[in-house]
Amino acid sequence: MSLTPSSQSKVLGFTLIELLIAVAIVGILAMIAYPSLMDQVRKGRRSDAMDLAARVMQAQERYRGNSPVYSTTPTVNLGFASTTSTGGYYTMAITAPGGDAALLNGGYVLTLTPVAGKSQASDTGCTSLTVTVSNGSPTYAPSTCWSR
Repeated sequence: MSLTPSSQSKVLGFTLIELLIAVAIVGILAMIAYPSLMDQVRKGRRSDAMDLAARVMQAQERYRGNSPVYSTTPTVNLGFASTTSTGGYYTMAITAPGGDAALLNGGYVLTLTPVAGKSQASDTGCTSLTVTVSNGSPTYAPSTCWSR
């Protein structure tokens, strides 16, 4: 008994061309989605800077309660082990408003800068976050980067 072409079973599956087209489509979709994903990841990591800012402001107020001025040395006077945030994405610097150390009794400027070499350094528009505290009232800049 011989099999005729009409009675042979047909092999079902994908051809190499169909697989290549599917892989190309997935690749194109990934290229479109990846930048948006990374923007959302960076936005989420800004919470690391916000946490650090809150801890610095609380430590500054505690320090100011025992001293006539705010401190510019977080590792000495404010009890921080380092100037890097908990997640390791930001570093902090505390300066006097306008660079005048005599103004430290009325406020300070906290600058949070992304650590070089990490993805936060590519956070467009939010590469430097600042909190200016004047007479106990904070001002956040750029305001679009501080979700509150």
